[in-house]
Amino acid sequence: MTAGLGDVTTSTDPTSALELVRRRPDAFPPPGRGATLSLWESLATVAATSLTAARAVEPHLDALAILAEARTAGHPVPETGGDATWGVFAAEGPGSRLVATETGDRSGARLSGTKPWCSLAGSLSHALVTAWDTGSTRRLYAVRLGPANGVTVQPATWHARGLSEVPSGPVTFEDTEAVPIGPSGWYLERPGFAWGGMGVAAIWYGGAVGVARRLLRPRREPDQVAQMHVGAVDASLWAARATLAEAARLVDDGHATGAAGAALALRVRHVVAGAAESVLGHVGHATGPAPLALEEDHARRVADLHLYLRQEHAERDAAALGRHLLDAHASEPPW
Repeated sequence: MTAGLGDVTTSTDPTSALELVRRRPDAFPPPGRGATLSLWESLATVAATSLTAARAVEPHLDALAILAEARTAGHPVPETGGDATWGVFAAEGPGSRLVATETGDRSGARLSGTKPWCSLAGSLSHALVTAWDTGSTRRLYAVRLGPANGVTVQPATWHARGLSEVPSGPVTFEDTEAVPIGPSGWYLERPGFAWGGMGVAAIWYGGAVGVARRLLRPRREPDQVAQMHVGAVDASLWAARATLAEAARLVDDGHATGAAGAALALRVRHVVAGAAESVLGHVGHATGPAPLALEEDHARRVADLHLYLRQEHAERDAAALGRHLLDAHASEPPW
């Protein structure tokens, strides 16, 4: 993991973790440019200390990477200054729909409707937001957040026990000025979409490391069962770490674009999420109820990681990977 990032704490507001990015930009290089493993190691280091901090840092870095990717592809990108703090709001949910209307003038578009799962929307200055530009396609837009631009965070919707300091509720947009980023569909089709998904997996790995370290502080001399739990956790973390390292190499070598990148992201997220869930199980069995009931730091780490892991779609993502392999390798086996 990356040295010098261990000063992140859970006692501060999560958006203050973004100051870490400003202080150590060298520790968070953009993905796909030869230092992807260094980026993921830094994300894992932050997550091992505080998943709250990682949950604030990750979308900000993802937004910066998306904007850089758009510039490289020749798409116009708004200039917001170095003090901007970013989120990425791309989730969809039943009963809500955010619609974009192109204006044809310098403002680009206007957004109206509700977007679910907008993390820290009340604390950030800007966001990249997906909205429906036609009845069947979505486009990415850069938005200045706040009531002055018609952006209202809906209150009292976040009741999670995990990541309790990172509210991720719905946000209403009313005739909100927005700037298109790339053409319709570009957000999902670009190579960086898969890379960002694997970056989230690096955070799951770091969060699992933070939980696993509780096993290194046993209350009594470890017996053979306790030793078994430590060994199983070590093997799971090793598998996750090796998977991320290989994926980072493939990203930097140009072998994680298009369908290959999408399949790699599904593989990486499935392996790392499974390893993290295994760590949660083994640590829980090894330590019993006391740390969950009496140790605030450990209880928070466990609750945070449980919730964060649900960004992976579990069996549905495994099915998506299986479908991809069956379609892509009908005549040639993938293994």
